[in-house]
Amino acid sequence: MRDKPIFHNPFPQLARVAIIPFNNQSDVPTLNMDDVTLAYYGELQSVRGFEVVPVGVVMRAMQATGNDLTDVQQIRALGKMLGADAVVVGSVTDFSPYYPKRMTLAVNWYATNPGFHPIPPGYGLPWGTSGEEFIPESHVWEAEFALAREQLATQTPSQADGLDPLGIPEENGKVAVDGLPADWPDPTGFIPDGPKTEHPPMIPHDGPIISQIRTYAENDSEVTERAEQYFFFLDDSRNGGWQGFLGRSDDFIRFCCYSHISEMLSLRGGAGESQLAIRWGNRR
Repeated sequence: MRDKPIFHNPFPQLARVAIIPFNNQSDVPTLNMDDVTLAYYGELQSVRGFEVVPVGVVMRAMQATGNDLTDVQQIRALGKMLGADAVVVGSVTDFSPYYPKRMTLAVNWYATNPGFHPIPPGYGLPWGTSGEEFIPESHVWEAEFALAREQLATQTPSQADGLDPLGIPEENGKVAVDGLPADWPDPTGFIPDGPKTEHPPMIPHDGPIISQIRTYAENDSEVTERAEQYFFFLDDSRNGGWQGFLGRSDDFIRFCCYSHISEMLSLRGGAGESQLAIRWGNRR
């Protein structure tokens, strides 16, 4: 008897997603990046609310355009061609195929609509409600850390701005009524705004709207606990249990993609109530 985690797409404006084949930036040249791309595709497609463009369709579109997808405009053009709301660009930056296996995934999501802005960790969680006490401590830390980084960005000195020819700072910063900078991020940004009577003005954003990097190691207790739970619901009849599951490279890659996606969604309001599942010990 276990609780089965349930995840869903919390971004209705990002329903159709295209995945560009992942890049290998690790020092293991034999890593099959098709396996990584297809694993990420399979795990994302299994999440309720997402429609993922088949990887083969994406690859044929890339071949037809001939673009090397080195900038956000080319990425957006590909997404629009495929009718996608978002394009996923991912890399494996570290990989070890031997025990203890280790994998680092760095993934960026780009919206095809330049008017969509970043969705930070903590966005959409039940802040200021009775459910706030149930937000995991790790989520609280990551949300506060992301907020602090955005706040400090408004306070970081720049040698390119605010200096006269003698190097004396100029008093030209905009300050809001409460004494903070006009662009100062505050915690209310974690709570989605209500509907407006008119479309908001277009303020283009050329960076990713979601960015996440995570490392998963086979000998990490949090990873093995999550892997045991993940394996329990696979109904996998192969011998070896969850330990054998992690021992197979293709399954380890699949589990890492699942973990990366579930963490990304959970941090942004995509975790639903878990379901109680009962299974008999002998399932075969």
